[in-house]
Amino acid sequence: MTEPTDDGWARHGGEDPFATPESERDPLRRLRGRLVSPVTVWTAWDGNRRAVGVTVSSTMVGEGEPHHLLGLLGPLTDVWGAIETTRTWVVHLLSSEQVRLADQMAGRYPDDPFRGVMITEAAAGPVISEVHTRVVCGLEDARELGWSVLVAGRIDSIEMGPSERPLVHYRSGYYSLAPRKDREP
Repeated sequence: MTEPTDDGWARHGGEDPFATPESERDPLRRLRGRLVSPVTVWTAWDGNRRAVGVTVSSTMVGEGEPHHLLGLLGPLTDVWGAIETTRTWVVHLLSSEQVRLADQMAGRYPDDPFRGVMITEAAAGPVISEVHTRVVCGLEDARELGWSVLVAGRIDSIEMGPSERPLVHYRSGYYSLAPRKDREP
């Protein structure tokens, strides 16, 4: 089912008549839904130098020499295939203003996920112009972990944009974090 949006795009969504009632859902999936996760978009070039990207909300940073970025990807995603081939990619940290971009890259619109997205070309992968905080990674390690691939990337560079409210994923939805009243971001 597609739903029209205010901007004239059609989006997949709506109530799923086949959804499992909450009381019968897998406890592990319910637990995962209760963990707050940053919303990122990972982009890379495929073997034909075509831009591929996906929304990832299982991203984590590991400090050390070198620093690392970890994430879980679906083993059949175009992005994982591209990273496996090129061994480089770009991770974009989304702000609360970028829900639409998160949905596009998550495949919630029945079109090219890069439609209407301004990118610049970089060696590591497509850089999404509207996202100001990004990390360039080089593949260090990857292994199957359950139904995912745990990807460990060496952080080659970090570009920090202005401090913005981050977009987070919680219980199947997107939210924005606001600082406590006694603390500025």
